[in-house]
Amino acid sequence: MAKRSTRRRVRDPQEQENVHPLFPRAAEYDPREADARDRKYVKNIRAMGAIQQRLLDAIDECSVVAAVGPAGTGKTYLAIAKAVEALEQNRVGRIVLSRPAVEAGESLGFLPGDMQEKLAPYLRPLYDALTERLGTKRLKALLAEGAIEVAPVAYMRGRTLNDCFVVIDEAQNCTYGQLKMLLTRLGWRSTMVLTGDPDQTDLLSGLSGFGEIASRLEHVPAIAVVRLSDADIVRHPLVASMLTVL
Repeated sequence: MAKRSTRRRVRDPQEQENVHPLFPRAAEYDPREADARDRKYVKNIRAMGAIQQRLLDAIDECSVVAAVGPAGTGKTYLAIAKAVEALEQNRVGRIVLSRPAVEAGESLGFLPGDMQEKLAPYLRPLYDALTERLGTKRLKALLAEGAIEVAPVAYMRGRTLNDCFVVIDEAQNCTYGQLKMLLTRLGWRSTMVLTGDPDQTDLLSGLSGFGEIASRLEHVPAIAVVRLSDADIVRHPLVASMLTVL
């Protein structure tokens, strides 16, 4: 049996020109840079502006926070990111996410499947944010353990939420009575964050209670109401431009 040669093959100069570095410096993302590594791997959240930083600080300091602002300002994402952070640091025992099952201007009619399958389209945005923070495998495990619960507003009546991080998303689609019910679910060692945009309610005119609730909560010293504006939008730059004319 012939011995395998141990001589290293010398690359042809023209072949070497076609070899690219694994992480070229000109690339947009270089994992050797601490800033890029922080965003791509560790996924530490970081405020993109002064008002977002105020929201993050308010969630750390207050038990009830209302985040009011237009679409794309990171309200839901920041709230869920802080909820995941609190769970992983054992500051809360579980996460409860709730969202009203309200259709955006059109009726989907009868939906097949069991209750969870019927509610899935309405709760999809919450699952998307959780998946980005935790990954699909870990999210499934936490859902199976009951450490994370995603439920519609209708299922919150009569509950007392102790040792929880509660996020009420799309609060502009809740009536005044529903929001009052949700706020009074708050138990010991819990944090509740309400997010929404009063200008994008899918309810009939005058039914949404989020704007009034936020205005009243501003007079309670231990509650934070953070108002974001078009300048805080972190989606496509055209989103802010469109909102100024729509």
